[in-house]
Amino acid sequence: MSCTIDSRQPPSTALSALIEGARLRLEAGTQALRKAYETEGRASVVLQGRTRLVDAEVKLLWEASAMPDGAALLAVGGYGRGELFPASDIDLLILLPAAPDPLTCDKLSAMFAALWDIGLHISHAVRTVEECVAAALEDIATQTSLLEIRLLAGARERLAALEEAFDASLDLRQFYKAKLLEQEQRYARFNDSPYALEPNCKDSPGGLRDLQLLSWIALAARFGPGWRELARQQLITANEATELRSAERFLQHLRIRLHYHCGRAENRLLFDHQEALAQMMAIKPSATRRASEVLMQRYYVNAKTVSQLNTILLHNYAAVIFPGGGAAISINARFQVVREFLDIRHEDVFSRHPSALFECFLLLQQRSELRGMTARTLRALWAGRKQINAAFRAEPEHQLLFMQILQHRRGVGTTLRRMNDYGVLARYLPGWRQIVGQMQHDLFHVYTVDQHILMVVRNLRSFGMGEHAHEYPLMSRLLLAFDHPWVLYVAALFHDIAKGRGGDHSLLGMVDAREFCRNHRIAPDDSALIIWLVEHHLTMSHFAQKEDCSDPEVLQRFADIVGDERRLSALYLLTHADIRGTSPKVWSNWKGRLLENLFHAVQRLLRGASADQALGLKDRRDDARRLLRYQGLFNTDADQLWAEFDELYFMRHSAEEIAWHAQALHAYRTQVPEPPQSRQVLVKARHDDDSDGIQVMVYAPDDRDLFVRLTAFFARHGFTILEARVHTTRAGHALDSFVLQYPAGGDDEAKHIQLIERQLVRSLQPGQAVHGPAQALPSRQVKHFPITPEVRIRADESGRQYILNLTAADRPGLLFAVAEVLAQHDICLHTARISTMGERVEDTFLLSGAALAQENQLLRIERELLDRLQA
Repeated sequence: MSCTIDSRQPPSTALSALIEGARLRLEAGTQALRKAYETEGRASVVLQGRTRLVDAEVKLLWEASAMPDGAALLAVGGYGRGELFPASDIDLLILLPAAPDPLTCDKLSAMFAALWDIGLHISHAVRTVEECVAAALEDIATQTSLLEIRLLAGARERLAALEEAFDASLDLRQFYKAKLLEQEQRYARFNDSPYALEPNCKDSPGGLRDLQLLSWIALAARFGPGWRELARQQLITANEATELRSAERFLQHLRIRLHYHCGRAENRLLFDHQEALAQMMAIKPSATRRASEVLMQRYYVNAKTVSQLNTILLHNYAAVIFPGGGAAISINARFQVVREFLDIRHEDVFSRHPSALFECFLLLQQRSELRGMTARTLRALWAGRKQINAAFRAEPEHQLLFMQILQHRRGVGTTLRRMNDYGVLARYLPGWRQIVGQMQHDLFHVYTVDQHILMVVRNLRSFGMGEHAHEYPLMSRLLLAFDHPWVLYVAALFHDIAKGRGGDHSLLGMVDAREFCRNHRIAPDDSALIIWLVEHHLTMSHFAQKEDCSDPEVLQRFADIVGDERRLSALYLLTHADIRGTSPKVWSNWKGRLLENLFHAVQRLLRGASADQALGLKDRRDDARRLLRYQGLFNTDADQLWAEFDELYFMRHSAEEIAWHAQALHAYRTQVPEPPQSRQVLVKARHDDDSDGIQVMVYAPDDRDLFVRLTAFFARHGFTILEARVHTTRAGHALDSFVLQYPAGGDDEAKHIQLIERQLVRSLQPGQAVHGPAQALPSRQVKHFPITPEVRIRADESGRQYILNLTAADRPGLLFAVAEVLAQHDICLHTARISTMGERVEDTFLLSGAALAQENQLLRIERELLDRLQA
């Protein structure tokens, strides 16, 4: 089309006279619709009411524009469907008999400018019939929009010509395949899950777009409009039609209120909006959950229903659109294979044989050629799940089938996910129903509780797969050597099943796990391990990330809890899978190293090694000497350097780190003339493979403010401190080491290393003022789900040092704030473990100082720390 539309062009005199009145009518009508919606509570009041309101003004401006004969004004997309949400765009198609002349282009430009001036957000196209058909053949979105065209004004025969030409060009099979591909691509953008903490109620899996896709294919295939018509044609049942309409209404109400709340076309259920939406929808909090959590659980249940029925209906569409496919192949008296899908042989299979509710899942595991279940099998399964009650759960045959599913060599994670999607798992495990769609507002879990648990099972399964052995070498060896891997899957199913009930979910989950083991006649040894794993599933991550595992007493305490190697291996595998199953951002190689080091040290203890042997001190020194020899340093050089350090230094560093420190110190001392004591500062930085960040060592004269200066520098330049270890040499120097993450948006490693090595040395020179970081605003998530700071200081097991545990919202300069308070009270910091989980930090510090032994001083320090964390 040669016509160029300029919506910035001033409207004509005739249109100008109408604009103000149209704008006022739209504003008044919009307010009236909102008031009517809030009174009546029906989505159609808004969707159809706004369509009628817009229709009237669009037609008025069209008529005033005096378009040429034969032109037609059409509504397309959601506007053509007659469903306008409060902030939806208005999609228009101008259909012309031929390419427009300059006068028509000017008229169109003026009309579109007028539509913008009255307050409508317009999306438009100007085409002939032939151009519409050509565009539809090239673009599936254009083709889809033409399925929902509605004449607003102008030549009806033009619309008839378009409909005839479009119908002739439409290839139903290609359209079906294209829409399925479009859905797959959309799912991929949203991680294939309806269960994100901040889903998009329009485009996420299980959202309104899934329902619209079903409607578009039905229109293209001439199945008729609406869910009732699909039920009449037996593509879905009457109950399924009711469920679809109910889910559609819920999503429509949610999107309407979201638009009203935001005052714009916002479709994401951000944390910022969830509590307000819950209030708008009159949702009340429960004893253990916020109103927003109740709202989101309803959302996930509806999204799951949409996803399930989307699958069923697409299967049924395919059966009509692609008939044939060969004869059914019998498996047994209850099931057969139809076009690579598992199919029931009789409609009443599940009612006559309740055990088939589990058998169908077991068959999918056993027969790798099966791609899933047919639509009628899914429908029968969805209806038959209601038979799963106390009597069903008590039946030995059903218990045996469920254990066979867990114990099968393949497909355990996929099968449990299917059982969850189809509502079977929630019926069979009584505690499971409460966690389906339950949010976790700790801001580091990115999945609902049920989805997190299934991710943990999936991770455990992947440890035992050969194709993942290069990713998880130690886990793969441990899992393949584990006598009953299914024990770990059972423990995973119950480790978080009691979340949201109030109380300690580990202890409450033990009760559920114990009952499951008893009912399923699991052997005493395996039952004891499952129950113990549920109780202690957080213990190993606590020790690895919050305790000083270079302390022999800490190691022994953890070894006493574990007791034997079978438990150690099981707990290590479950802990690894659990952390990986929270969020892709939570896991890091650094955390993996902490867990692996703890595993190996305790394994040696359990095999009879001494504390020194378990920590590998002699091996560590020997390995460091060997590494140093490659760099031209002899044992005498190393021993001379190491004479300044106590045993604690060697406990807390790897052989490779010890060698790096020694080489840097030796080079510094041999190349630089000995300066005055106050000016001896060495800073070295390098890439850290475990954290994919930067490792820093600082050698400087020890003083009270040194750690404050260091943390101030890192905070000021945007580095996140993952770990800090502080040592004081016998010569009165400090050797402090840090593991840092890069600043947000900065990944130029060479630049950052150069910045640290040059500028940090200058900032540590005498007389330099300490400049802390600027006050940072809380993140959007923390703003709406604030984290109450907690501070606790207690003596360690030996009574010689103290452990500071703090929990707070993460922010730049957090460690600097802590360091300042400690320095003011002459408290020495020996180690800092920084555990960041999304927006939350749980940090542990090992301290010493006279003030800590005085109760009144201890309380004062805790209060000051809380004040700084809340600032």
